[in-house]
Amino acid sequence: MQFDVIVIGSGPGGYVAAIRCAQLGLKTAVVEKYSTYGGTCLNVGCIPSKALLDSSEHYHNALHSFKDHGINLKDLKPDLKQMIKRKNEVVAQTTAGIEYLFKKNKVTAYQGMGSMLDKNTVKVSKADGTAETITAKNVILATGSKPTQLPFLKTDGKRIITSTEALNLTEIPKHLILIGGGVIGLELGSVYARLGSKVTVVEFMDSIIGTMDKSLGKELQKVLSKQGMEFLLSHKVTGASVKSDKVTVTADNPKGEKITLEGDYCLVAVGRTAYTENLGLENLGIKLDDRRKKIPVNEHLETAVSGVYAIGDVVKGAMLAHKAEDEGTFVAEVIAGQKPHINYNLIPGVVYTWPEVASVGQTEEQLKASGIPYKTGSFPFKASGRARASNDSDGFVKVLADAGTDEILGVHMIGPRAADMIAEAVVAMEFRASAEDIARISHAHPTYTEAFKEASMAATENRAIHI
Repeated sequence: MQFDVIVIGSGPGGYVAAIRCAQLGLKTAVVEKYSTYGGTCLNVGCIPSKALLDSSEHYHNALHSFKDHGINLKDLKPDLKQMIKRKNEVVAQTTAGIEYLFKKNKVTAYQGMGSMLDKNTVKVSKADGTAETITAKNVILATGSKPTQLPFLKTDGKRIITSTEALNLTEIPKHLILIGGGVIGLELGSVYARLGSKVTVVEFMDSIIGTMDKSLGKELQKVLSKQGMEFLLSHKVTGASVKSDKVTVTADNPKGEKITLEGDYCLVAVGRTAYTENLGLENLGIKLDDRRKKIPVNEHLETAVSGVYAIGDVVKGAMLAHKAEDEGTFVAEVIAGQKPHINYNLIPGVVYTWPEVASVGQTEEQLKASGIPYKTGSFPFKASGRARASNDSDGFVKVLADAGTDEILGVHMIGPRAADMIAEAVVAMEFRASAEDIARISHAHPTYTEAFKEASMAATENRAIHI
């Protein structure tokens, strides 16, 4: 078969790229090695984790918060089997939706392992041992990533697990030892902490969610500690072993002393690694960069081989589904002869704990390191009437603005619905709004988003009203 574009991988980057290519009149095919579409995000990442986060949050609120609202329940207990069942139903509905979209947009889908024979030819190796080749003028590599493995601590999928297995446990851990204080680990650790597990986070750095503004990590640690999670920062894990149903994790504390932790599960969540194996890159002469082992691309996301593009987790930048989606659209439009753009500085990051954490633009640490003069304004949710009404008063919104021009340079928030609220900050910054612009825009009362307005007012001549 001859196509205009072949996309290898059907995750958020791949399926969006394929659909956009088809919308632009390009004859398009997708090659997916798994039996369902949607990649990590839809099958074992963003979507299933949010389903479990919501289920566990409902249980946690029923157990701890309903009494405050005048709702009295008794004999509450979590049904993990039902939570997993519901999660699987959500995944099935969502992945089936991608199949529908492919058919609607006349995208031809192949199931099998895709590998490059040359710049225009893709071999599709199927599960039954057969194979076929398809050709195209352009190829987009969108194969995503997989959980990073520590060389000295191999996962077994049973007691020492990755995020994939953590989404399908058959029992609530008594003591979950979580290696890594990043987004994925904290979200899944939060799920089981809400359901009654003791959760101990072992983090090599001196703060959690280290890529975000330091103030967010500090506040999130405080809140999650109140929820029962324990944090061992600046600890270097040295190994783990399994005996029967027990896991023993060893680590060095900040003083260099050996410590031992015992639990029934150990979740290794130290990041993700680009999935580039078996793609046939060597047939094209494409070499991975030495540092991150990702595929080098130019400003058009084109590799060193003309007509071969790469997007999402396999190229530089944050490993985020929405970043991959934007890149998928970008490449499709480049191939169609358009001139799209992506502002990588304004791709938001979110942690779906409760309270949620969200951030866009420059952190305070980055501004200091760059020597950019800035001013800051913050507003705590404990001063928000809407947050008090919903009993969600932890957290704050922080606005960073240029000291001279007042242009907003960064927005960092931890609080209720921060994942949704950050969109207003992204829009504002895309249009290069000043803090005073936001301060003068009417925000409905009472809403959580008033906190963004008040933080902007605080950054503008320190004139917040409600603190």
